[in-house]
Amino acid sequence: MIGLAILLGFNLLGLLLQHVGVPLPANVIGLVLFTVCLFARIVKLEWVEPAADLLLRNMLLFFAPTIVGSIAFASQLRAEWAAAVLGIVGSTIASMIGTGLLARTLIRHDHAGPEREHVDAEGHALEGEA
Repeated sequence: MIGLAILLGFNLLGLLLQHVGVPLPANVIGLVLFTVCLFARIVKLEWVEPAADLLLRNMLLFFAPTIVGSIAFASQLRAEWAAAVLGIVGSTIASMIGTGLLARTLIRHDHAGPEREHVDAEGHALEGEA
């Protein structure tokens, strides 16, 4: 139970900081603070891991209100289905492309030595280049 209390405490801290003027969603603020505390070893992973595993195993329950709420807008979704599908597919493709480009850039940067050797997408040095 201590793990759940810690997780909820960070969520509450995010809500409080949002209320005083931090211009981010409260759950994002709480998650960033939680991550910082994990890396700083203020919070130990062992304290929150059982609660986090329980929440992750039952994550589908957290989407039920959204799914039920979308029924209230069924007529609007039917009228605007093309825009909704285009937005979902477009944003998914844009996210995949952006993630791939970032990963390729990070891999090249990580594997490039002082001579800035050339690497392929998997990070292997290209023949004749290194």
